[in-house]
Amino acid sequence: MDVMPLLLLVAGSAAVAAAGRRVPVPAPLLLVAVGLAVSYVPGVPDYTLDPHIVLPLLLPPLLHTAATDSSYLDLRAQMRPVALLSVGYVLFATFVVGCAAYLIVPGLPLTAALVLGAVVAPPDAVAATAVARRVGLPSRITTILQGESLVNDATAITAFRVALAAAVGEGATWAGGIAEFLIAAIGGVGVGLVLMVPLHWLRTHVKEALLQNTLSLLIPFVAYAVAEQVHASGVLAVVVVALFLGHRAWEVDFATRLQEEAVWKMVAFVLESAVFALIGLQLPVVLKGLGEYEGVDAAWYAVAVFLVVAVARFVWVYPATFLPRLSARVRAREGDLSWKGPFVIGWAGMRGVVSLAIAFSIPLTVHGGAPFPERNLILFLTFTTVIGTLVVQGVTLPPLIRLLKFPARDVQAATLAEANAQAQASRAAEQRLEALLADERNALPAPLADRLRTVLERRRNAVWERLGQVNPVTGETVDDTYRRLSREMISAERQVFVRLRDGRYIDDEMLRTLLRRLDLEEAAAYRETA
Repeated sequence: MDVMPLLLLVAGSAAVAAAGRRVPVPAPLLLVAVGLAVSYVPGVPDYTLDPHIVLPLLLPPLLHTAATDSSYLDLRAQMRPVALLSVGYVLFATFVVGCAAYLIVPGLPLTAALVLGAVVAPPDAVAATAVARRVGLPSRITTILQGESLVNDATAITAFRVALAAAVGEGATWAGGIAEFLIAAIGGVGVGLVLMVPLHWLRTHVKEALLQNTLSLLIPFVAYAVAEQVHASGVLAVVVVALFLGHRAWEVDFATRLQEEAVWKMVAFVLESAVFALIGLQLPVVLKGLGEYEGVDAAWYAVAVFLVVAVARFVWVYPATFLPRLSARVRAREGDLSWKGPFVIGWAGMRGVVSLAIAFSIPLTVHGGAPFPERNLILFLTFTTVIGTLVVQGVTLPPLIRLLKFPARDVQAATLAEANAQAQASRAAEQRLEALLADERNALPAPLADRLRTVLERRRNAVWERLGQVNPVTGETVDDTYRRLSREMISAERQVFVRLRDGRYIDDEMLRTLLRRLDLEEAAAYRETA
């Protein structure tokens, strides 16, 4: 097996993503653009998306990290809009896009057109999360988009299976389709509910951080595989388990949390970068099979389908947002709502790699051995829709948000809330410390007891100091100055340790021990003021 293409993909996409952090263009869009350009460089191999790799191997970890970073409580508070988008909108888009494609493309059977509709229906979890992080959307809108993107893949995959069964001649019926959807949805949630408690128990009872993090990496794949094995939704199983584990993450050992955060950030960075690069690299593969539709007709079909996808989302979002508000109870619970939030939600429907992976899973033939009707055209229209939404909507979303002038996040109010929470926690910690020190079994020398009190006092005051004035000479806040001086001190110590190792006064093993201690001190200093 030639691993060089895979290494080039990972290394190249990571380099482009890193460069994207230094330019105003969002990294996902830059990766897609570079992928498109590189796909025509002589000698670059064809990177064909394999649905047997993307869906079971790439999708679970991406869903897991997105779900654990989400808030179960916030998602529960926004359950109605999330459900309307992740289930209602996906089914609506499948029908509308399918019917439109049937009318637009001569000779395209309705069943094949509905397959296309299901393929392009779900906004992508990776794209939505990546763009939402970059543009700094209001928290409610971000929660709705993240919640939608976590669940809608399950709806789309089930709708695709039903439409595909009808297209290949398996005699699918509406009743059968509804039953399959319910089995997949209820089964996926059920598998997640069954697995989440024992998996969490394992995480809290395996004491070694390295083993705990190994388990953490396996969890999304286990949840997905178990659910798919019983013909349930692997997507929903992964999301349910991840939301529970994220909500109960405070019960896990601190070393595990620190390692896990770093590991999953790296995994998400590599996978997201590779996924967006892969989207761009699909162009030659898609165009090779286009055949008779090359030229103006294919371009017209692509533009028409993209416009239908973009408009259909607005047609669903505004009624789904404002019709429930005819209820006085809903209005009282959610307060006033302007047109701006639904507009951003409507425009933030970027498609991604899941749509392409589903499209590539369309079989070559139907029952009887005949070719699947217009399979290559469906792949092409899926590709152009994904690229169109990422480029057009992804590029215009940040300036659109700035133009709409959403209220800025109240940093001072958030800092006050944090300071009050820290004050309450510090009082509880102080009472616990004094109670422990009063027991003769916990006797400590006075300097060490005072050190514990000093650390607690510094942690309590750090947040309040963030509300202080900026130093007029340096332009730094108090916590910026504290962090800088702490790092300077630690840097001086680190240089002495290295000099002693070079002079053979200490060995490398002792150097690593001393440097790790300094690293933890530096991390603590950073987190106390971050």
